[in-house]
Amino acid sequence: MLIYLCLSSHGFGHAARQATVLSALHRLQPTWRLVVSSLVSADFLKLACGAVPVEQRFVGWDVGMIQADALGVDQDRTLSFLMALDRSLPHRLDQESAWLAEQQTPVVVVGDIPPSAAVLAERIGAPLVWMGNFGWDDIYEPLGGLFTKYAAAARAHYQQGELLLRCPFSLAMDWGLKEQELGVTVSGLRELPRPLRHHLEQIQQPLVLVGFGGLGVAIDPALFRLWPNHHFLMPAPVAPQLQAKLEWEANVTLLPQSVRPFDVMPYCDRHLGKPGYSTFCEALSQELGMHVVERDGFAEASVLMDGL
Repeated sequence: MLIYLCLSSHGFGHAARQATVLSALHRLQPTWRLVVSSLVSADFLKLACGAVPVEQRFVGWDVGMIQADALGVDQDRTLSFLMALDRSLPHRLDQESAWLAEQQTPVVVVGDIPPSAAVLAERIGAPLVWMGNFGWDDIYEPLGGLFTKYAAAARAHYQQGELLLRCPFSLAMDWGLKEQELGVTVSGLRELPRPLRHHLEQIQQPLVLVGFGGLGVAIDPALFRLWPNHHFLMPAPVAPQLQAKLEWEANVTLLPQSVRPFDVMPYCDRHLGKPGYSTFCEALSQELGMHVVERDGFAEASVLMDGL
């Protein structure tokens, strides 16, 4: 059996929750092949999946919303990318259909949550399972204009399939499918490197985990000095200059690239970040309180906040 996961290339949250699912599936069926088809960073996928043997096909199945930064979206660029996907998708479907035929094994297609997964499943005659807490129809519809066309097309695709695995904090996803509700999707905690664990255990101040997703936020290092009685943990920023400045702050610790933010949550007293499905699930599983920055222009954010 080959599980072919059409994974959204929008952000890291979809990949984080699917890593949890793939890990559980591998424990149940260790001989099944697990294929992730997405443009998500290979390094992040490897970090999220750990020792689970996952193959990656670098295919973009959806656009989602192009983010201007960690909190804002760029509607004009999103429409431009959607039009480009319309032109490139037929070739990608031909390519992946041919590759799957070469594998000569039964296939189940899982979509989280690119609408085009339905086209692939129909093309190869495979069963289709959706999993998520929203569809792009729910996100595009409120934006109006040209987005309305893409919302309608997405909804038509979502109405195909055998099953919807509905995650918590969900939007309407009114697709007329058989459904199964899921609990919070979190993986098991991993042991921290000994030097980091020892460092955290020595800190006597409240620990605050700061996280704003894959894009991050360029936080002025001087702001941390306003809170000298707290210690802050955060992933290292992409910009080398900002990372160098943060390393000089006495009450800031940057996490090694090999450590997931989730794995330090048991040591923390608070999480500061944006609304995000995987972050919410992980924090809830560790009973970690959250300070959440408001985010406009993305329908999932309000549902996450209301659900919380």
